[in-house]
Amino acid sequence: MSDTYQLASYPSLRGKRVFVTGGGTGIGAAIVSALAEQGALVAFVDIATEASEVLCRKLADAGLPKPVFRHCDLRDIAALQKDIAEIAEQIGDFDVLVNNAANDERHKLEDVTLEYWDNRIAINQRPSFFAVQSVVPGMKKKGGGSIINFSSISWHSSSGGFPVYTTAKSSVLGLTRGLARDLGPHKIRVNTVTPGWVMTERQIALWLDEEGKQSIKRNQCLQGELLPWHLARMVLFLASDDSLMCTAQEFIVDAGWV
Repeated sequence: MSDTYQLASYPSLRGKRVFVTGGGTGIGAAIVSALAEQGALVAFVDIATEASEVLCRKLADAGLPKPVFRHCDLRDIAALQKDIAEIAEQIGDFDVLVNNAANDERHKLEDVTLEYWDNRIAINQRPSFFAVQSVVPGMKKKGGGSIINFSSISWHSSSGGFPVYTTAKSSVLGLTRGLARDLGPHKIRVNTVTPGWVMTERQIALWLDEEGKQSIKRNQCLQGELLPWHLARMVLFLASDDSLMCTAQEFIVDAGWV
């Protein structure tokens, strides 16, 4: 992150308990880091064990609250819910949930089998619901909370090449709006963050070519790279007390992709 930016601090996040899915790399790692910098106690799950452990050590070495990490394959809902329950028992009920984890593997309509469909949904859709189910009782006891679900600009922009992924990511808005109505009486707010094409290491390695660079230049109103920390800053706002009356909304961070 450039030192030229003067970014906000969120005192209300200090001491908050936060659970993040897919927090070991990419956008997730930026979210975990940003929350730790605000003094939050972060727990996260990921399948990338080595990268996750490195992140935890890096933050602890910087004098920040060391995150709690568990290896978890989100396709195993029982394991996910067990991890959430055990960590909550260890550090306290969660104030914030960030449903970040996803996998945008490319695929063609004609190649999708029922098995592949179920596998993609098990990664990109199903865990968000059951993570919410797990943290809500604790949020109710605490008198409120913030749930942040991640979607994708891909379905907004009619992007092709991964129809099961866009199906899953478009459904996030329905999950957010329905839960916002049900959980509002408990002072639990539910919002969606929708990233544009974020330049994570994975995106650069797998998908960014010269054609992609030209597409970014042509489609983004704001020129330059959209980076993981840009998304993390939106998460900080929605996790904090500053967003106290924001719920059922979609917050798009895409540099004005048109």
